[in-house]
Amino acid sequence: MDEHQPHQHKKYTFDFLKVKRIDSFILSKFLQLFVAAFCVCLFVYMMQFTWRYVDDLVGKGLTLDILGRFFWYMGLTLVPQALPLAFLLASLITFGNMGENLELLSMKAAGIPLLRVMRPLILFAVLMSGVSFHFQNSTSPEAWRNLRQLIISMRESQPAVEIPEGIFYNGVPKVNLYVEKKNARTGMLYQVIIYKTDQGFDKAQIVIADSGRLSMTADKLHLRLELWNGHQFQSLEQGQSRNIRATSPYDRETFLHKELLIDFDSNFSLSENESLQNMPAAKSMKQIVHDVDSMNARLDSVALEYVSVVGARRMARGGILSKADTLRLEKLFKAKPVNIDSVFVRHKEMMRTKGAANSAVKQMVYDLTWKDEVNENEEYYIRRHWIEWHTKITLSLACILFFFIGAPLGAIIRKGGLGTPAVISVGIFIFYYIINTSGMKMAREGSISMVLGMWVSTAILLPAGCYLTYMSNRDSQVFNIDAYKAVFRKVFGIRVKRNMVLKEVILHDPDYPAALLEVRLLREVLGSMKVSPLMAVNYLRYRRSKSLNDFIERLEALIEDLANTRDLYILQALNNIPNVSKRHLFSDKRKMLRAFEALEQHIAKYVAEDEPEIPVYPATLENPLL
Repeated sequence: MDEHQPHQHKKYTFDFLKVKRIDSFILSKFLQLFVAAFCVCLFVYMMQFTWRYVDDLVGKGLTLDILGRFFWYMGLTLVPQALPLAFLLASLITFGNMGENLELLSMKAAGIPLLRVMRPLILFAVLMSGVSFHFQNSTSPEAWRNLRQLIISMRESQPAVEIPEGIFYNGVPKVNLYVEKKNARTGMLYQVIIYKTDQGFDKAQIVIADSGRLSMTADKLHLRLELWNGHQFQSLEQGQSRNIRATSPYDRETFLHKELLIDFDSNFSLSENESLQNMPAAKSMKQIVHDVDSMNARLDSVALEYVSVVGARRMARGGILSKADTLRLEKLFKAKPVNIDSVFVRHKEMMRTKGAANSAVKQMVYDLTWKDEVNENEEYYIRRHWIEWHTKITLSLACILFFFIGAPLGAIIRKGGLGTPAVISVGIFIFYYIINTSGMKMAREGSISMVLGMWVSTAILLPAGCYLTYMSNRDSQVFNIDAYKAVFRKVFGIRVKRNMVLKEVILHDPDYPAALLEVRLLREVLGSMKVSPLMAVNYLRYRRSKSLNDFIERLEALIEDLANTRDLYILQALNNIPNVSKRHLFSDKRKMLRAFEALEQHIAKYVAEDEPEIPVYPATLENPLL
């Protein structure tokens, strides 16, 4: 026994390191769908981004390595945005498939709760949320700078030369080229007209040739245009290029072969990205906090400088009169009134002084308005930095929140595949995107606080995820339409028609004599009730009525007993009896009386003629309205 004890101790020591089979099973099912969903979401985002900049890509003659770098940096930039949607879609499909294949039901029957099933995926979601945060804080800023640098360079790049037929082509700088016909196989151009302004409009040249060929030089810095059998015209009169007369001198040249070199740099060159270093998306959280502190300190110093300048100007112009000075001047004017005539004598001096004061005020207003716009731009730039700071956190948390929404929804809906889960995922994500974008825009404009604008979407997703997880863990039918219909009918008092059908197996026939007696009794009680067809009755009085409860209970017991009949006419009469509850208040009294009469007639066929009559009125079922 002593020899085997160390081996047992070693066995139990490493048990916690083993991965349970259920965890590996769930992880294997989820990871396959997660990778596929992530690739699909990233592809959709990249196509949307590409369509946004398609004008900068088409017709520029970009090589495959430039396009490859463009799509690579684009994918790195869009990874944090694709992760939350991938978690939502993958969790919905995974748990939908498990619910549809009854795998979740088997796990719950074995005593495994839903939260235990979700535990390995929760750990994976937390891990990927941390990866997303680190990716946005380290890799994404550099990828964003490189992507923007490529986009700016592609916008500045010259387009590839693709000359159409029959129209003037102005894709080459300072040259308009017309070709009547061209041969795509040989590259020959026929009936060529060229209008060149590379030497200025005063020395514009017009070249007409029967044929030509266009090619690029080896250094890709010039276009070589070979022309055959043509004429070249150039104006010789200075300053008359816009108003050429028939008598204006010009130079004419006839040639059999002529070669033109046109400046056209088709090489792709990256622009400088030093200006992109200050953009908020190109900074980490630490850099954002540091730069925001620097901008706030600069704003404070500028504000103090503005206050000192305005105070100095105000003191230079005599400042503002105090209340004591105003009272002193008022007493002085009352003691010695001012002569109006003497004022008008000095009218010119007064107008000159007024104009100078007006100019000084306008200058001060313009100065303050300009400084206010500068401050607003600086504050807007600071808000953009804070938006980027909050986005790095909210996008990371969205991975966890979307998982806690998608997994319970999949367990509740129990629909796998790509149909229903994809529709639900897109709807939820669109709702999140609208709320998040609206809050971000209002925070960027300063309409609401930064925390409220950037965290409003998270504040909505968090309770929704907690509620769905709680309801799915309790096996609640959140999306059971019949349950919602029942609540709706109960609130608005909507009746449901009975559906009594002939039973295949009947153990015992109903007691027809007792049923006939009960029908006559209930019909007598119902006939004595003074109920308006418009439900004009005291609702609270009915709610508190014990005799009404007895009526409903005895009616349902009668229907349950007669449901065992083999007579189709009796079943049809039972279906014509409305469902009765305290909320309905017998508003269909006439319809119910007619159903009772028909039911009594059909039951009477099974009762002997010498059956005793019913009592006058039983004490146990008194009329609640009498």
